[in-house]
Amino acid sequence: MTKTVLAIDDSASIRQMVSFTLKSAGYEVLEAVDGQDGLEKAKSHQIGLVLTDQNMPRMDGLTLIRTLRTLPQYKTTPLLMLTTESSDDMKQQGRAAGATGWLVKPFDPQKLLEVVKKVIG
Repeated sequence: MTKTVLAIDDSASIRQMVSFTLKSAGYEVLEAVDGQDGLEKAKSHQIGLVLTDQNMPRMDGLTLIRTLRTLPQYKTTPLLMLTTESSDDMKQQGRAAGATGWLVKPFDPQKLLEVVKKVIG
């Protein structure tokens, strides 16, 4: 399985923190500025894991996850939400959309690495 992670967030500082954390652990990281950008990159690259924010312009995280799950190459790819949203209702919507897991910002880099390692090795 590819060790490329697609990090999607409209916050440049969050993308930088995610990217730095994952690259220092040996993962390749592609960045996208919103769900639409993320979808385009997901279609044109081999991605092993998608990390997406929920609240973004052009396309939110749940819409992105639903859309990715319709694509054959993303039927079983781990799709993680990394968001400030932490309500049970949002998490339920995430599961219904096809999210593999849910991480709440601000994130602990060590915890992020543990979760990523668990889902893609």
